[in-house]
Amino acid sequence: MTGDLMSTVRQMMDQTDLPQEIFLDAIQSALMQAAKRRYGSTEEVSIELDPETGEICCYVPKKVVDIMHSFAREIPIEEARKIDPNVKVNDTIQVEADTGDFGRIEAQTARQVLVQKIKEAEREQVYEEYKEREGEIITGYVQRIDRNAIIVDLDRTEGILIDGEFNRNAGYRRGDSLKCIIMGVENDERGLQILLSRNHNDLVVQLFEMEVPEIEDGLVEIRAVARDPGDRSKVAVYTNDSSIDPVGTCVGVRGSRVRTIVDELDGEKIELIRWHEDIQTYIKNSLQPANVSHVNINEEEKSAEVIVPEDQLSLAIGRRGQNIRLSSRLTNWRLNVKGEAEAMEQMKKDVAQVFKSDLPDEDEE
Repeated sequence: MTGDLMSTVRQMMDQTDLPQEIFLDAIQSALMQAAKRRYGSTEEVSIELDPETGEICCYVPKKVVDIMHSFAREIPIEEARKIDPNVKVNDTIQVEADTGDFGRIEAQTARQVLVQKIKEAEREQVYEEYKEREGEIITGYVQRIDRNAIIVDLDRTEGILIDGEFNRNAGYRRGDSLKCIIMGVENDERGLQILLSRNHNDLVVQLFEMEVPEIEDGLVEIRAVARDPGDRSKVAVYTNDSSIDPVGTCVGVRGSRVRTIVDELDGEKIELIRWHEDIQTYIKNSLQPANVSHVNINEEEKSAEVIVPEDQLSLAIGRRGQNIRLSSRLTNWRLNVKGEAEAMEQMKKDVAQVFKSDLPDEDEE
């Protein structure tokens, strides 16, 4: 059996990069289980392995008897005294077992345990590798598309994009290359599970880091991201170097840099916004492409009233409120957009109310 077991080990070692110690421990566990099946207990069974030669020795306890009834659990006094001259009948001694005497069932048990232990070790190794990469970007390939999930081939293992973490309208096909963020890595009784996302803001950030050296070098910063994944994003960029245009740097020559990111994000439109420390200026910038006349801010409520020309009102709000919604998320301020006519009408009402409150009551006259 040992020869078959070592053959299985060598075959598995060629297929994985696990350290030799893992295999030695697995062999020991496999033989212990085989010995338990044959001898009924492993409490006093010991396994010795020579990592250099691959030689395996298995020692089992046997009772010294005059007349042997069980080969597996007893040893004749004559044979026992060849091991220990001082041994007596009814003593128990450790006897080297010939693993070649293990039957088909024991051999099968050993191989099953070996394969299981190696798979567990490999799964743990993969878990640790990907656990360290949580939050990072990774490239995989569409392996299978289910109704509510996409299974992604990550080379050594699989990842999963669950519903809500990918663009359902992208029309992915088997074999498509996808860049994803590793959101979480779990290893429990259900097995190893790597949770991926293409809808997380960090995907946009890290794609820009890959495409724009100035971001990777720290010359340009991404201060905020707001997304409607698969449709539209706003990205606020900043630099304290007056010689650098942060927006133009991210766009690239003739849009080459941002176009690469748009293609990776299934055509998601990306608007680069110049971040500004003055919140009124930042809010104005965030509502691009709409032109803004004025911004009235309420610091206490962290809200702002944004006044725009009448012909810019629908542009500022956007289709189904998308532009104002993304701007609010980008700036982290609650925004309310009004046309100039509505704002002027409201101002007249407010002024009239002020004057009305200042007039004396008729009773006072």
